[in-house]
Amino acid sequence: PTALPSQKVFRCLTMLTCVIFKGYIIEPHADLEGARLKGANLQGANLMGADLSGADLRRANLAGANLTDANLVGANLKGAKLWGAELSGADLHRANLAGANFEGSYLRKANLDGANLDGTNFEGADLTGANFAGFDLWGDNLLGAELANANLLNAILTGATMPDGTVHD
Repeated sequence: PTALPSQKVFRCLTMLTCVIFKGYIIEPHADLEGARLKGANLQGANLMGADLSGADLRRANLAGANLTDANLVGANLKGAKLWGAELSGADLHRANLAGANFEGSYLRKANLDGANLDGTNFEGADLTGANFAGFDLWGDNLLGAELANANLLNAILTGATMPDGTVHD
């Protein structure tokens, strides 16, 4: 990352409005495009509206984080922990979500177009209005997930655990 402006760091530290991690200022609407946050502990962070496009968040802990309306286009969240995270309206277009754990998360109207969902855990997640049209959901866990108004047109459900606990044949 580039050097942090001293007045912004001062405001952050004195007002307790953000967190500084590996030189990145973590706060609502932060510009974290392409940030290298692999394995970061951002549990409970407020990243509402943040630009995390192209960010490396592999194995990051984002449990309980607020990512409402965040831009995660092309972000790598492989193996990330997002238990109970708020991602309503988030743009996850072309994001790598393989093996990510969204248990109990809120992804209402999130854009998942072109995302890699291999082995993703959506147990108990609110996926109201999610678009899974044409997705291969083999091995994904949707146990107890809310799929009201979700688009599953032409989705491949073979091997997916459905909301009622059955494994689709």
